[in-house]
Amino acid sequence: MLFATVIVGIDTATGKSYRVSSGVALTLIGLATAVALGYIAFGLARVRSWSRTPALLTQLFTGIISLYLIDGHRYEWGLPGTVLAVAGFVTILAPRSIRALAGLPTGTPPGRAS
Repeated sequence: MLFATVIVGIDTATGKSYRVSSGVALTLIGLATAVALGYIAFGLARVRSWSRTPALLTQLFTGIISLYLIDGHRYEWGLPGTVLAVAGFVTILAPRSIRALAGLPTGTPPGRAS
């Protein structure tokens, strides 16, 4: 996201954007999104329980957009996006991740809290 934001910002600054106002808006939206995704990643790295839902929603959004890309015959973007979205879901929903993000002890099954 940050890479795309930098590219849009450069295009806006050099006058290659369709309209300057839309280029500025896309740059600001992209920057805010990159910061939000970084915050979610930081929460996952610190094993904070609040980060699980936004991370899952990010994977869901990535998967949906990837399917649209595949439908539009943009396989070079859609297939890797789909693989990453599925891998993200599997990783976040793995029993060890659920236990860690829920703050359960190591031996406790994910569905049972003592």
